[in-house]
Amino acid sequence: MKKEMILRNGQTVTIRSLAENDLEEIMDLQEKVIASLTVTSFLQPLSEEEFSFILNGNGSMIGAFHADRLIAFRAMLEPEIDEHHLGKDAGLPDSELPSVLYSEITNVDPEYRGNSLQRILGEILMENVDTERHRYVFTTVAPFNIASLKDKFALGMHIISLEKKYGNLLRYTLMKDLRATKKLGNLNVVVDMSDVMEQQSLLKDGWIGIGIGLEEDDGTWKVKFQKNK
Repeated sequence: MKKEMILRNGQTVTIRSLAENDLEEIMDLQEKVIASLTVTSFLQPLSEEEFSFILNGNGSMIGAFHADRLIAFRAMLEPEIDEHHLGKDAGLPDSELPSVLYSEITNVDPEYRGNSLQRILGEILMENVDTERHRYVFTTVAPFNIASLKDKFALGMHIISLEKKYGNLLRYTLMKDLRATKKLGNLNVVVDMSDVMEQQSLLKDGWIGIGIGLEEDDGTWKVKFQKNK
């Protein structure tokens, strides 16, 4: 896969699939992004071995290049099936776990932020999923990582759980069923993002968190939840 496009800033970038020989640039960009973060817990970085696992046939990874320099990348992973599999958060039966993909890490060079590169790369990856093999896409996002939440909602994902992951880090789990037709719930409720217990109670009762309604109100971020009667 290879395509060219013009960014908001007028620069032309080339987007292509990444391979093992891009690994050094991938690691360098990740280090640059980590160094620029004000809240380091928002990013769960991948090791060189984890990137190599994806690049060697266990997912897909694309990157954006400007003047032959890697300025952004995004990955999808075919996860191993273990006790931490995100499909279990949604109650998927074991028979469906092989049809799950994870929307994995996204890194954008700080010098090129504001060009919607995260969204662009996400849309390209989603469009190229083999829906004969994969039905579900899952990911995790830290509460108050608003940019990442907006990105996942824009890709059609919704919140299904709010639990501690990766040791002791609170994370939303989001998912998208690539074969489902979109249906809006007829019950709605809005909750403060800081109210963890109320959100967990709603999610355990079958509500889902959606992108419509994610907004800041007098310094407080609100999340909208929906459910059918």
